[in-house]
Amino acid sequence: MPSPFSAETAEAIQHARQHSVGDLLRRTALRLPDKLAIVSGERRATYREFDAAVNRCAHRLAERGLAKGDRLALLSRNCWEYAVLVFATAKLGVVLVPVNFMLGAEEVAYILGHAGVSGLIAEDALLDTAAEAVKRSGRADVVRGRIGGSGGEWESVADWIDQPGDETAPAVAVADDDPLRLMYTSGTESRPKGVLLSSRSLIAQYVSCAIDGSMTGDDIEVHSLPLYHCAQLDCFLSVDVYLGATSVILPGPDPAALLAAVERERATKLFAPPTVWISLLRHPAFDTTDLSSLRKGYYGASPMPVEVLRELARRLPDVQLWNFYGQTEMAPLATILRPHEQLAKAGSAGRASINVETRIVDEDGRELPPGEVGEIVHRSPHATLGYYEDEEKTAAAFAGGWFHSGDLGVLDEEGYLSVVDRKKDMIKTGGENVASREVEEALYLLDGIAEVAVFGVAHPHWIEAVTAAVVPREGVTLTEDEVLAHARKHLAGYKCPKYVVFVDALPKNPSGKIVKRALREGHADLAKS
Repeated sequence: MPSPFSAETAEAIQHARQHSVGDLLRRTALRLPDKLAIVSGERRATYREFDAAVNRCAHRLAERGLAKGDRLALLSRNCWEYAVLVFATAKLGVVLVPVNFMLGAEEVAYILGHAGVSGLIAEDALLDTAAEAVKRSGRADVVRGRIGGSGGEWESVADWIDQPGDETAPAVAVADDDPLRLMYTSGTESRPKGVLLSSRSLIAQYVSCAIDGSMTGDDIEVHSLPLYHCAQLDCFLSVDVYLGATSVILPGPDPAALLAAVERERATKLFAPPTVWISLLRHPAFDTTDLSSLRKGYYGASPMPVEVLRELARRLPDVQLWNFYGQTEMAPLATILRPHEQLAKAGSAGRASINVETRIVDEDGRELPPGEVGEIVHRSPHATLGYYEDEEKTAAAFAGGWFHSGDLGVLDEEGYLSVVDRKKDMIKTGGENVASREVEEALYLLDGIAEVAVFGVAHPHWIEAVTAAVVPREGVTLTEDEVLAHARKHLAGYKCPKYVVFVDALPKNPSGKIVKRALREGHADLAKS
C-alpha cells in the first residue's frame, strides 16, 4: 500500500530504519571503536580506523563518478584494501563485482562486459591481465584503481584510503533489496552466471551464520581462502565485522603461513575446505605449531571424509567443527551440520539453518518423502535477487516459488540432508546411477590415499566409466590393483572404478573446490587407450 505519510516523512522513516551492509561497520565502530578489527600484513586497524578508511575510500569513489547502482569490479588477492572496498561500495550502494583472480584476460573481459562495469580495481601483480581485459571488454572509459602500486592511468587505491579526506558516512539511501553484490559463479561447468545479492540477502545470511555457527565478537579468525568467493567473504569476514570480531587476512591458504598466523595471533576460529584442512594435517609444522588457541573450525565446498574427521578429532581435540553447505545464490549458507553431529551424521550437510526452509522435489517440483533422491530446493531471504540480465535462467531457478539448487540430495526422517551430487557429477554407468561422493568416501578408507576425486569418462560400452584420480600420501607407493581390491571390499561391483589414475595433485579453483571438469577433459581418452 502507498505510504500514509508525506514524502518527507516517509523519507525520514526510511533513513532511520536503514539497515544495509554498509551500516553494519558503522554500528560496530560506534560500539567497539578501539577493538582490533583487521590484521593484514603490517596493518593493524581498530574498528574506528577501519570505518574512517572505508568512508575516505567511499568519497574518493564518488568523486570519480561512481554512484548507487553502478558496478565496480575487483580483481585482487586478499588484502587490507579488499576489506575496505567491500564496505566502501556498500555504503555508496555501488554493486561490487568480485572477480576470480585465477581467470585469464578473456574470462575477466566477459565478466566486465556482462556486468557493464563502470570501474575496475586490480592488484599490481594482475595489472597486465586487467588492462588486457578492459581492452577486450570494450569498457575503455572505466575508472581504474591499482592495489600495491601507482602510476599511469591506474590510480593508487592506497592513496584513496590513506590520504586525509572526508571521514563522514556517505549520505546515500540504500534499501534492503537494492543490489549490492554481483557474484559470478565459479564456472566449473559452464559460463559463469551473475548472481545478484542485496543487503537483505546478505544480512539474513549473516544472522544464520552467527546463530547456527556459534560465532561471537570474541572470535579471532584467520581468513585465507579468497575473498572473491562468497564463503570466506560472507560466511566469515563480513559476519566478523557485524559482530565486532578480529579478522586476520592472509593473501592465500599457504599451509605454513596459515599455521604461523594461528599461532602468532592466537586465533580461535578458522574456515577451510576439506582440501586445505588435509594440507594442514600433512604439513611438517603441524605438530610443532602452537594451535592451542583454536576452538572453532568450519568447512564447506564438500563433505569432510570420515577418516579426516577422525584424524582432526584426534590431533585437534579442543576444536569443534561445523559443515556449511550452500551456494552463491544462497548468499551462500543453506544448511549446517553442527559439532555434536559430525560423526553421528558424517557426510551429511546437516539441517536447514535458522532462516532457511529446505525440501527435496522431483522433476515436476513435487515434494518427495524422506529417503528419496531429488533436487534440493530452498525458500529463504538469503536467496539471490536473480541472475543478472538473464530472465530465462532466473525463472527456471525460482520455478514453483522455491530456489532450485541444481544439487541432488536426500533427507532422512530427522530432516538431515545428504547431498548426493551435482546433477552433472552423477555418473550414469551401465544403466545405473553412481554418486561420485560415495565412491570417494570408500576410497578414503585406504590408508595410502591422501586425496581422491571420482568422475565419469565416456565409454563405448558403459556409456560412462567410473574413474578415480588418486593422490598417494607422501612416501607411499600405490598400485591400481591395490586401489581396485580395496574398492571391491566396500562397494558394489558397478560402483567400483573402471580406471584409476595417479596424479601429483587434484585441480582446484581458489576456493578449494576440486574442478572435476578439468579431470573429465584431461582423461577423456582413457577408454580409447
